[in-house]
Amino acid sequence: MNLNVRHEQQRVDRIMQIIADRIREMEEETSRRQNEVVNIRRHFWDEVKVNTDTFDDYLETIIGLRQEAQNLSVNESTQRHASKRLSTLRRMQDIPYFGRIDFIEEGTSTPEQIYIGISSLTDKSGDDFLIYDWRAPISSVYYDYQPGQAQYKTPGGIIHGILEKKWQYLIRHGILQSMFDTSLTIGDEILQQVLGKGSDKKMHNIVATIQQEQNRIIRHDSGKLLIVHGAAGSGKTSAALQRIAYLLYKYRDRLKADQIILFSPNSLFNSYVSNVLPELGEENMQQVTFQDYLNNRLSNDFEVENPFEQLEYILTVEDSHVYKARVASIRFKASVRFFEVIDLYRKSLELSGMVFRDIIFRGMPIVTAEQIAERFYSSDTSNRFHNRLEKLKNWLSQQLNEVVKNESSKEWVEEEIELLSNEEFHKAYTYLAEKKGFKRDSLSDYELEPKALARLIVRQKLQPLRRRIKAYHFIDIQGIYRNLFADSMTIKKWFDGELPTEWETICQKTLETLDGGKLSYEDATPFLLIKELILGFQTNRSIKHILVDEAQDYSPFQFEFIKRLFPAAKVTVLGDFNQAIFTHASQMNDFQTLSSIYGEAETEIINMTRSYRSTKPIIEFTRRLVPNGEHIIPFEREGEKPVLTRISNHAGLHSCITFKVEALQKLQYNSIAIICKSAEESERAYEALSSIDNIKLLRKGSTEYEQGVIVIPSYLSKGIEFDAVIIYDASEEVYGDESLRRVFYTACTRAMHYLQLYSVGEPSPFLEKVLQDGFIELME
Repeated sequence: MNLNVRHEQQRVDRIMQIIADRIREMEEETSRRQNEVVNIRRHFWDEVKVNTDTFDDYLETIIGLRQEAQNLSVNESTQRHASKRLSTLRRMQDIPYFGRIDFIEEGTSTPEQIYIGISSLTDKSGDDFLIYDWRAPISSVYYDYQPGQAQYKTPGGIIHGILEKKWQYLIRHGILQSMFDTSLTIGDEILQQVLGKGSDKKMHNIVATIQQEQNRIIRHDSGKLLIVHGAAGSGKTSAALQRIAYLLYKYRDRLKADQIILFSPNSLFNSYVSNVLPELGEENMQQVTFQDYLNNRLSNDFEVENPFEQLEYILTVEDSHVYKARVASIRFKASVRFFEVIDLYRKSLELSGMVFRDIIFRGMPIVTAEQIAERFYSSDTSNRFHNRLEKLKNWLSQQLNEVVKNESSKEWVEEEIELLSNEEFHKAYTYLAEKKGFKRDSLSDYELEPKALARLIVRQKLQPLRRRIKAYHFIDIQGIYRNLFADSMTIKKWFDGELPTEWETICQKTLETLDGGKLSYEDATPFLLIKELILGFQTNRSIKHILVDEAQDYSPFQFEFIKRLFPAAKVTVLGDFNQAIFTHASQMNDFQTLSSIYGEAETEIINMTRSYRSTKPIIEFTRRLVPNGEHIIPFEREGEKPVLTRISNHAGLHSCITFKVEALQKLQYNSIAIICKSAEESERAYEALSSIDNIKLLRKGSTEYEQGVIVIPSYLSKGIEFDAVIIYDASEEVYGDESLRRVFYTACTRAMHYLQLYSVGEPSPFLEKVLQDGFIELME
């Protein structure tokens, strides 16, 4: 061990001792704080004198309650912070820091040694930083500069200086395994070690290997919208999650994890990325899929198709007139122009076209839909639309008061009174007596009025109806949306462009689906939009930041909707149009549409062209599958060339895959994915390969990403990586259509270390050029 390494190991030893001491201190503090919280909760009411005899007594009681509640809240908050810090310190026991810069600030002559880790650590006085948090302003120098002139931004301005040296450390459990003096942003030695490892069931933080372009994403802090367009495996998702950690650190006084939402591609992905923020000592943000939101708002009224069911239809249904109409419908309903149609349609409802439901009580209409419409359109149309609906709701509530008068003397009410149990009668008697002003101790003095009891019975029977009126259920949203398609020419009132040639079939199929109590995925957001525009948008201003992963799978229509839904939020979107596998992707083949939605002045686009996930031979192969693939730059990590094996039949295919899986397992690959085009193909493959030990089938409802051998549809594999990937059948029969090129590319780019393709019969035409050029090895 040379002198420098010995000196650095001594520093590591000293830091490890300080961390151990801090952990002991924090364990004691956390335990003490926890006991204090438990004690306050246990004796909360002992400290509050409850007295409501006079107003002053009541006021004193309220003040006492508030003080105790505040005391409890402060102690709970302190206990949470102590527990969070303890968790971070325990993680630092494994890797206390990973980098160092020697920085000479302008105006000084002596370099300051800045050690960088996942969290800061100071000496006992709190004045001297032993380790700087990777998110601290000065830490950006480590990621952004080579030795020489450097600068970093602080709240007080830009600090200039000279980066004299930059070191990388590999420390595990207090042992300095290696250290590098590097002039690169992140030396290949450490990055090679990280990328060369096997995959894990959870994504991990990348703070030790952040590249300059990733650091730009992480610390970006201007404008409303940040678009990250990155190649498969470029680390855009990892960088975006580090970005959230950075924002939570920088704005910790005004931004909390529950004010951030991640829209992820599926529940499987949620599980995969759930570890990153906790590793950095931050709470996880809210993680949902857009489908979760649609289901939450619509599933009470419809069976809502999800995007994977829509895609499964596209991938498996044979070409037909109806199929072409469905594709055209998906594309048209995904557009900004259709969003504008819905908006104009809603405005037209101010003058005509609203559809209402009869108000039914005991099988008979109290107020008919025609009467409600007449009342609505006879009111002052200069009033705001929502004010008119509010007045209409109040008028309907008044009609129920008339029903109470008219129904209370009817025979059915007498029958209901006779059927009351003793307990029900006593409750009604007590309620009516108290309403008349009788106290609990004088209830027996009240003489029950039969008419009052009858009115009470009718009012109780009307309660469900009152709730429905209050919730605007008298408006037939389905009927209103349906009318947009009832006549194929209706839409021309609000759309002067060219309709799809299949528009009549689109209208017919839309009506059939709606009448069957179902809502196609392409109709779900438009339906919800018309509902929101009529009833009032349920905007959420508490959300301050939105992260949208796999953004190329969202339609312009959906982005317009999200913008209205979260008007106060900044947005980070991540995408790769080479992986745009949904039919509406043609609506947004770049992010220009999205930047126009949020405003070009408020938008910044960062392109990430270097791919890190796969070995160089795999990237050299996959980048030739897509247009403009020459812009994708592979990281220099050696590996085996992808292999294509031609098989004559499916029996041989399953035999080869079984043998290949056994061989890959012997090579210690932890995760092996057999990727199929569709769920339908996955089911067949899983059944045929059931002899493989512990093989698992991942479906659209799967919520936990598992390692081992899995069979998975192409669209569920997005965003996830595997040690080895087997493309189940890369034949012309399965991947013969040009529309499947991106699906095929997405499946192949999941492989980190090894890629095997099989073809039953002739291979896909996507492979013709790479076979000619020798970027894939052919085996018969």
